[in-house]
Amino acid sequence: MIYTINFNPALDHYLTFDNFQEDKLNTPNLDYKLPGGKGINVSKILKNYSIDSTCLGFLGGFTGDFIETKIKEYGILSDFIKIKEDSRINIKINNNGIETEISGIAPKISEEKYTEFLTLLKSTIKDEDIIVLSGSLPKSLAQNAYGDIIESIPSSTKVILDTRGQAFLSAIKKGVFLVKPNIHELEEFFNKKFNSLEEIITSGKELQKMGATNVIISMGKEGSIFLTQDNIYIGNVPKGTLISSVGAGDSMVGGFIYGLSKQFSLEETYKFAIASGSATAFSQGLAKYETTLNLLSDITIKKYEVNR
Repeated sequence: MIYTINFNPALDHYLTFDNFQEDKLNTPNLDYKLPGGKGINVSKILKNYSIDSTCLGFLGGFTGDFIETKIKEYGILSDFIKIKEDSRINIKINNNGIETEISGIAPKISEEKYTEFLTLLKSTIKDEDIIVLSGSLPKSLAQNAYGDIIESIPSSTKVILDTRGQAFLSAIKKGVFLVKPNIHELEEFFNKKFNSLEEIITSGKELQKMGATNVIISMGKEGSIFLTQDNIYIGNVPKGTLISSVGAGDSMVGGFIYGLSKQFSLEETYKFAIASGSATAFSQGLAKYETTLNLLSDITIKKYEVNR
């Protein structure tokens, strides 16, 4: 089974304006609300690809009720721990193509509720399951929470990690199957600016030494890099018109998991991940399966030869 961990899910409120102006009354020309958060996005992508997954984590208040109702409408399985405070609301503004996000304040998760979650996790996760640890951690949880999870589940579980900062550092040291930083997160983590492909690859190898079996580094319009235990691959970005980058990274993770579930080779899994992320970037909302398939022929994967 595939599980996505949602410590900090959100109600995402999307607003589109032709000409947003500060200090004035602004009326959007498009307004809609969706359940959000990186883990939920991964589960939604998988559902679009007819792959089942289960959302675990915490929900609270009227926003939590909205998120849970919408997830059920999508046909996604869930088993959330209920908390007292409202789940957060994120505001996503598109002002004539310029995207701005306002991240809501996370609700407090008590030690009692966190312990309840770990107990649920230990009784749920089985050998060979896939678990996605993605997104930010609420301030009420210690930054080693993802590391705690890895220690509490079977060692054969494939852990996919997509977070940043101390939460990333504590988890990768426990051993993970895949990490997927973008170039900005990578520079933030290593506190340096990369000036060449070789430097980026070297940093990816450092992540492998720290505990990641596989590493995908996304570089925007410059494509991406995939480091496995045996090879390094470079993938391009297929042709298309960027509509919104929101959820593209989560879609890449979802595409990668789809490849794993279908027992693709790692190279073909990587290719599908690129197509999945790109399909979301070229769409309103998250990628559909047909859209993703249509991009595969425009993606070229090249093996990068380098002294390892």
